[in-house]
Amino acid sequence: MSKRELTGILVALVTPFTDDGSAISKDRLKAHIDNQIDAGVHGLVPGGTTGEFTAMTLEERKQLVELCVEYADGRVPVVAGIGALSTKDGIELARHAAKAGAAATMVVPPFYDPVNYAQLREFLSEIYRASSQLPIVYYNIPSASGLKLTPQEIADLSQVGVKYLKDTSGNAPDFTELIFSLDNQITAFNGWDTLTFYGLAAGAKGSVWGATNVIPKLSVQLWDAVAVRGDLEEGRKLWRKIFPICKFLEAHNYPSACKTGLELQGFKTGGLRKPFALLDSDLRGEFAQLLADAGVQVI
Repeated sequence: MSKRELTGILVALVTPFTDDGSAISKDRLKAHIDNQIDAGVHGLVPGGTTGEFTAMTLEERKQLVELCVEYADGRVPVVAGIGALSTKDGIELARHAAKAGAAATMVVPPFYDPVNYAQLREFLSEIYRASSQLPIVYYNIPSASGLKLTPQEIADLSQVGVKYLKDTSGNAPDFTELIFSLDNQITAFNGWDTLTFYGLAAGAKGSVWGATNVIPKLSVQLWDAVAVRGDLEEGRKLWRKIFPICKFLEAHNYPSACKTGLELQGFKTGGLRKPFALLDSDLRGEFAQLLADAGVQVI
């Protein structure tokens, strides 16, 4: 699995918990993964922002990767989110991801206090070596990491093990440069919901997409229409349904909104770990209407 190229719709997985929030719900996670794969998604990305990794212990994060690899059962690759505040923790998670059978790691830079570029390169290089050289998906999210890199600086991370990019910068011109001019160094995936249609139309080879938790079939249909068949007319029709959902997700706490969207469809998520919570009743009503307008069945 580690040699498999990443492409297509990679769902940034939510982490379902037990009702009291004390543990990962294995049954709910398996059901969710099966539903995503049955809908046609091309990969799983557990342990990222959407998966609430900051609210989980290292042992829980390892367990999550193990379960995702087990439940995927070779059907799609698993990209293990291993972002950490210290090199020590990052190395521990990287070694575990390789042992567990992940196809790649996704690394967000240490956040709260941003690192400089030299420190970032060293951090990524150590993680790459610790993982027995699993390819790295660099998670570019300046709003959380405080680290803003130029397209060339991002592409040059290929020298320290980075093969892919999840771009959650919202900077369409920089993302375009990475797709058009620097694709020989790094494969750029869209990671900003409301730019998904643009990214695919511009030629991105995939999208790491949290909204896919809520709308897996529509997500795959958009990929097939725009990236596979080049049918922009059909893509626009689908995007008219999807865009309002993406805009809603970005306007609220993202994991809260994703899990609320699943709850509205009857899937129990166990809620979020405090201090966060599912969206309130007014917002739930608004979201339910957006989903219904897109043809998604709500209860």
